Amino acid sequence: MSFAVGGAVLAVLSGSAFAAGDAEKGKQVFKKCGMCHQIGPDAKSLVGPPLTGVVGRKAASVPDFTYSPGLKKLADSGLTWTDANLDKYLTDPKAMVPGSPMALALPDAADRADVIAYLKTFSQ
Repeated sequence: MSFAVGGAVLAVLSGSAFAAGDAEKGKQVFKKCGMCHQIGPDAKSLVGPPLTGVVGRKAASVPDFTYSPGLKKLADSGLTWTDANLDKYLTDPKAMVPGSPMALALPDAADRADVIAYLKTFSQ
């Protein structure tokens, strides 16, 4: 019983973290991601797909980008990039998607919330 209550509290706290993200700080943190990803109206695929509109998008759905088998499997499961799914992936990409080519993790919860807030500024 206490586990369920703890999980509910964690879910509420996690939701607050997403709402509290600072897009300006996220823009600075995103510079680490810029080695592999672009974002914005003219974004192109690099090592990773462009992240314009990623929040709310189905996983592995950028046309003409070759995704890893793990990300394709995730897409086949119907995963959408929600705040919670992005947070989980950015925490430890290889734990969520074994064999993921994503080299960067963001272990700091505030950095993740800020990056997600920044990504949301490019939502479609």
